[in-house]
Amino acid sequence: MAGYRSVMTSRPTAAEIEAAKDRTIPDVVPPRGGVLLCGINPGLYSAATGCHFARPGNRFWPALHRSGFTDRLLTPAEQHLLPSYGLGITNLAARATSQAAELTVAELAEGGARLETFVEEHAPRVVAVLGVTAYRTAFGRRSARIGPQEFTLGGARLWILPNPSGLNAHYTADALAAEFRLLRAAVAAGGAVTT
Repeated sequence: MAGYRSVMTSRPTAAEIEAAKDRTIPDVVPPRGGVLLCGINPGLYSAATGCHFARPGNRFWPALHRSGFTDRLLTPAEQHLLPSYGLGITNLAARATSQAAELTVAELAEGGARLETFVEEHAPRVVAVLGVTAYRTAFGRRSARIGPQEFTLGGARLWILPNPSGLNAHYTADALAAEFRLLRAAVAAGGAVTT
């Protein structure tokens, strides 16, 4: 299944969204020493547009801005600007689904191994996985919690953030931004991303 090669700037149609099943989205590679944000997998809306976290109502881009990672609210179509902020984006599982629950345990475990290889190759200073349940499944760490982790991943410090999907009712937009802000503060403090 080929990845979507260009970024759509208008809203996709229902047919375009349905046709996006199993597509992939290219990674946005962070600069060496930057922060790699890792989603669970692309939703169909994101795969149809070619942009990470593109569905209206997803709180990723507002949380990124409200936490101070970006100086303005970027649109999903501006994801190519993230490396200039020291950021990048990838996913644990590459294939697009209508819900992350459609992913198998094996897919998430394979994604965890792929993520570690990606981190070793691109050398971000910090990896932040957006979704504690997906992280637990991918890495077999059932006791993991939101926040800094005691483990590293491919030589990078590891942090877990809440899933920014609008479906994640456990976190309000303010609470989500606060968690992103804690990571931002640790990064700004010179890499003191510790437990």
